[in-house]
Amino acid sequence: MTKLIFLPHEEICPAGAVIEVEPGVTICDAALANGIEIEHACEKSCACTTCHVIVREGYDSLAAPEEAEEDLLDKAWGLEPESRLSCQAVVGEVDLVIEIPKYTINMVAERR
Repeated sequence: MTKLIFLPHEEICPAGAVIEVEPGVTICDAALANGIEIEHACEKSCACTTCHVIVREGYDSLAAPEEAEEDLLDKAWGLEPESRLSCQAVVGEVDLVIEIPKYTINMVAERR
């Protein structure tokens, strides 16, 4: 099992969270399955940036992003070199430390 350590986010997971998942699941699916409500306005189809995360540790263990993801990441708020769309980043066998950015670019937020 791989540990995903989510750093505190004042709205989504104020205390942070540590979850264990099987390799092969996306960061987004793992988070959602464990009650961490990452936005995913495009229903995880790699068509928006609402599920943007920053992988603070373990980034190099992830497969390289495909061109469609890289193009979208250019539009993400707070883009950093370790940014990924959580719907596209597949967990491997290395533990990850993940930061959910304070803001997302979403013209239609459905949960607020």
